[in-house]
Amino acid sequence: MLPLSTIAEQIASKRKAMGLSQAALAKKARVSRSTIDALENGRLGELGYAKITNILSALGLELKLQEAGARRPTLEDLMNEESDDQGLDRRR
Repeated sequence: MLPLSTIAEQIASKRKAMGLSQAALAKKARVSRSTIDALENGRLGELGYAKITNILSALGLELKLQEAGARRPTLEDLMNEESDDQGLDRRR
């Protein structure tokens, strides 16, 4: 599960990249500036679904669901998959 601190880091990074102040993002997301500040500075233990989706939407981001434990393959995974596929090639 993605911790709130990781989401907060991505929110802060995107906000800054867009040139938005915390106050501007708060107004756009319909939350308080203190909520944005607490989120970005790790002082917020929990944030409701409506608030987080409003903040993400204001930044052009969204939440996506995936199977638990699912992850993107590493380069090593892809290389192993490639070598496994070649081993099954009967044209040799």
